[in-house]
Amino acid sequence: MRVLTGIQASGKLHIGNYFGAMKPMIELQEKEELFTFIANYHSLTTSKDAKLLRELTFDAAVDYLSLGINPEKTTFWVQSDVPQVLELYWMLSKFTPMGLLERAHSYKDKVAKGITANHALFSYPVLMAADILLLDTEKVPVGKDQIQHVEMTRDIATKFNNEYGEIFTLPEHVVNDEVATIPGIDGQKMSKSYDNAIDIFMETEKKLQKRCNKILSSSTPLGEPLEYDGCHIYNLASLFLDEQRKLELQARYKGGEEGYGHFKKYLKELIWDEFSEAREKREMYLNNPDLVKDILSDGAKKMRIIADEKMLQVRNAVGIL
Repeated sequence: MRVLTGIQASGKLHIGNYFGAMKPMIELQEKEELFTFIANYHSLTTSKDAKLLRELTFDAAVDYLSLGINPEKTTFWVQSDVPQVLELYWMLSKFTPMGLLERAHSYKDKVAKGITANHALFSYPVLMAADILLLDTEKVPVGKDQIQHVEMTRDIATKFNNEYGEIFTLPEHVVNDEVATIPGIDGQKMSKSYDNAIDIFMETEKKLQKRCNKILSSSTPLGEPLEYDGCHIYNLASLFLDEQRKLELQARYKGGEEGYGHFKKYLKELIWDEFSEAREKREMYLNNPDLVKDILSDGAKKMRIIADEKMLQVRNAVGIL
């Protein structure tokens, strides 16, 4: 089964990226035909600094590889290295009603959060549809906020297929309900855009601890039992724990002998230990940038072969010489 996922090169990877998409993706590569890409075209909806975008794209590649993406099992590339996606994006635009885009929850939410409204942001779902349909993707792992985009992709593909025949595979979304929305330090969905994320690769334990210390908590005094249900610290810590260790942490909350500061320190330790091996691999890739570029180049070559085949079908269908 062909599975596609990707991430924007718009900032450092955070825990929400890892548990919401990357960890399930890494597990998928062991049993499915996995394709994953760095969505730097999508990043242009908010990026204004060319140098920074290039750096972030490379850093994202390093982080993916460090966290477990295996280029021998996964086709891994940078979106802009497969320009056919932009050609398909334009063709799909013809089959995308304005009303469909106007109903996009993600667009409304981002504008409400202060992100500048522009055509790129507005038509983001069409480019996402092109990413998915170019590959004849069958499954798309997403967070709950992205389900609508996959449904829009199906709508666009259906309109195209109704006009020209069964050209595109209709994708299905896949959501891990347990980790579909990862809370940030303020309790909202963790996002770089909202400045509430905890980065995976913090430079030092001290900086990681400072970030964990910013997690919002109640003012229950030390010595009184704490409520773990709804606690942002507990919700984040539980991502790293099996069921038995969750019960143990719940007992510590109820015991009343520890305050939120203790649990923030415990969370820091969980995060630091979880990614210790990845930090070592990351250092190796950072010291060998040509190896990273070769991996991305190989992935793009594989993807362009698939893209050329699909675009030949599409061009023939619509009448492009």
